[in-house]
Amino acid sequence: MSVEVVCVVGARPNFMKIAPIMAAFRAKPIAAKLVHTGQHYDPSMSDSFFAQLGIPRPDVNLEVGSASHAVQTADIMRAFEPVLDAEKPKAVLVVGDVNSTIACALVAAKKGIQVIHVEAGLRSYDRAMPEEINRVLTDQISDLLFTTERSALDNLKREGIAPERVHFAGNVMIDTLRGHLDRAVPAEVTLGGKPTRGYAVVTLHRPSNVDNADTLRGLLDTLGEVAGHLDVVFPIHPRTRAAAERFGLGGLLERPGMRLLPPQGYLQMLGLTREATLVLTDSGGLQEETTALGVPCITVRENTERPITMTDGTNTLTGPTPEKILACFADIQATGGKRGRVPEFWDGRAAERVADFLRPWLDALPARP
Repeated sequence: MSVEVVCVVGARPNFMKIAPIMAAFRAKPIAAKLVHTGQHYDPSMSDSFFAQLGIPRPDVNLEVGSASHAVQTADIMRAFEPVLDAEKPKAVLVVGDVNSTIACALVAAKKGIQVIHVEAGLRSYDRAMPEEINRVLTDQISDLLFTTERSALDNLKREGIAPERVHFAGNVMIDTLRGHLDRAVPAEVTLGGKPTRGYAVVTLHRPSNVDNADTLRGLLDTLGEVAGHLDVVFPIHPRTRAAAERFGLGGLLERPGMRLLPPQGYLQMLGLTREATLVLTDSGGLQEETTALGVPCITVRENTERPITMTDGTNTLTGPTPEKILACFADIQATGGKRGRVPEFWDGRAAERVADFLRPWLDALPARP
């Protein structure tokens, strides 16, 4: 059978989104090939996720590696075009908002190939975030846009995107969470014993938080204060560790109660998150996962592209301001924090809805010459 859809992944946030889509395509069936751009090339941040999530090995690995945003995007485009020339798919499916998303969508659109964007319409309205640029541009050139929450349609309509191109499918990343929850590695296994006083899971990696010495110092000082009450479990991103060493802040990572870990696999992080007292993060995905799990989340950003995690879920925005973070932490200690509810269509069947829509849609498209 000829290839109908080329699916693209490139960075760790994509892997949890593509896994249920590939499974749903196999069940439908939809003839798909998987292209890994290699945007994340560290085995600890890539290979283990493929193994744990049951994602088939990529049919093509472009192996572009790390570079500046412009160089990386250009390298992906240059390497991806020959794949489309060889496979002649009816459509290219991209997920999320990383450089691989916009790069591969641009190549497909310029070659007249239909573009499908899963996780469309999310907006932080902060153009200083590279991901926001990727989201806006990918949505503009996509033919089909699948959204995770209903408010995304309003964002897209304001940008002139026809509503008939938009379909509310739900959150495919939560499909992965629900499908693997019973396989999550218990926290006491990952930590070599369960903390007796509870723990906070911390992830920090965004340039706005870790590439400025004063901001990073304030965040690490704040974690030191939290560690006076709870263990702070910190799977530290390579970028964050390098920044701390560059700014001479390594000593702030060695305080009592701070438990540094290397980057963790998906099943390890799922177990840590599920059992945490709270999560403190600048990650988009963890905002969603904590909402699905009912775990209080403090997001150290000034905005979020996932507002439903605040209105319906367990998330609170504090920015990187120590006083606001500590006030939120005190509230969580006193009240247990926001519990919220699981949003609509975060039910583990979002990828099925995507595949159900695509099967007749693809049948109606002509084969590419």
